[in-house]
Amino acid sequence: MNERFEVIVVGAGPAGSAAALVCARAGLKVLVLERGEYPGAKNVMGGVLYRHSLEQLIPGAAREAPLERPVIEQNLWILGHESAVKIGHRSADHSAEPYNAFTVLRAKFDQWFAGQAVKAGALLVTESLVDDLLWEDGKVVGVRVGRPDGDVRADVTIVAAGVNSLNSLIPRFADGRLGIRPDQVALAAKEIIALPKEKIEDRFNLPPDLGATIELVGEAVGGLTGTAFIYTNRETISLGTGAILSDLIKAGQTPNELLETLKAHPVIRPLIAGGETKEYAAHLIPEGGFDAVPRLYGDGFMVCGDAAMLVNSIHREGSNLAMESGRLAGEIAVEAHRRRDFSAYVLGMYRRRLEDSFVLQDLRHYRRVPRFLERNPALFTVYPDLVNRAATEFMTVDGVPKEEKLRRIWKLVTERRSVVGILRDLNQARRALL
Repeated sequence: MNERFEVIVVGAGPAGSAAALVCARAGLKVLVLERGEYPGAKNVMGGVLYRHSLEQLIPGAAREAPLERPVIEQNLWILGHESAVKIGHRSADHSAEPYNAFTVLRAKFDQWFAGQAVKAGALLVTESLVDDLLWEDGKVVGVRVGRPDGDVRADVTIVAAGVNSLNSLIPRFADGRLGIRPDQVALAAKEIIALPKEKIEDRFNLPPDLGATIELVGEAVGGLTGTAFIYTNRETISLGTGAILSDLIKAGQTPNELLETLKAHPVIRPLIAGGETKEYAAHLIPEGGFDAVPRLYGDGFMVCGDAAMLVNSIHREGSNLAMESGRLAGEIAVEAHRRRDFSAYVLGMYRRRLEDSFVLQDLRHYRRVPRFLERNPALFTVYPDLVNRAATEFMTVDGVPKEEKLRRIWKLVTERRSVVGILRDLNQARRALL
């Protein structure tokens, strides 16, 4: 491809399509390169999409985008071996338009979203794997695609190709970093399970066409550092597990094994009974937090979305951070073309915009969380088991006085975790989260 572009976007996920849309609307000549057969073909996400970031780009998009169900209820289930302690929230504020969040299927949504950039004038080329960035005199001047005449040039290159970019493209300009470490990513596996609409609404106690999310910890991932999820779609359920890659390696387990164990759990099994698996996928999810964010800009380039480690796992936020960072990268690309200056000095405004937004402010706030979780495996083993055993003891009516039950529970707790250990864990949690 000998044609020259003003902006090349690598990746047609939420970050890349957001950047391409902003640039194309401004009249720039934009090329989007997507390695999948179509946008969304290579993406794995539960997934939940938040209205705010989407409608900043496309006002009213929630009415026209291929969304599944508005989320009116959000839950956290702490799984024991054969039980679950359930915490949930259903709000009238989230049960009517404008809805706060929606479940989505990425294969549908990503195609629609990339299509909006194409309608605005961007050129989308699929099945195009970017092998490398083109460098001249220390500046990025385009990309190298694995096909004949594969060198494509542009004034600005926006890398939005997902977390795998950290081991392929980004290490070339990440200040000596050698890519992602196994403790900075989770390996997630997901199934899309078909069920009739009415069964979904009955099993999850939902009004017609509205949805719920369930995040699961503890035995949901075999006590490893990670979580599982169940999200309701129109006529399917998204069910998945994700654990830190280094933990999976140590345990000698695969995401598929975790997923099959979860499906057989007595609390989960009735929810998916009779369902038919329609899709299966596995993918890396960035979990390194603020301290794992690579260099985000330089002469001729910017990095956004998962490629920039912009995921806030505490609040289950990834797609909205991707859209926000893609939008800001697009705006800075437009500004750089207005100035005809594509230096790191100008493109560095992208980092400053991210610093001023909730994206990096939230990641900085939770920067201690990855280390806290890594150093406290009891959060995923001891505590879920204790919570479930304590709940079983307290809820059992067997003629034993409640005062005695409380003594039994306290004895159970202190046998597994000392008072000093509990206080230390609480203090570390406070420091990591507050």
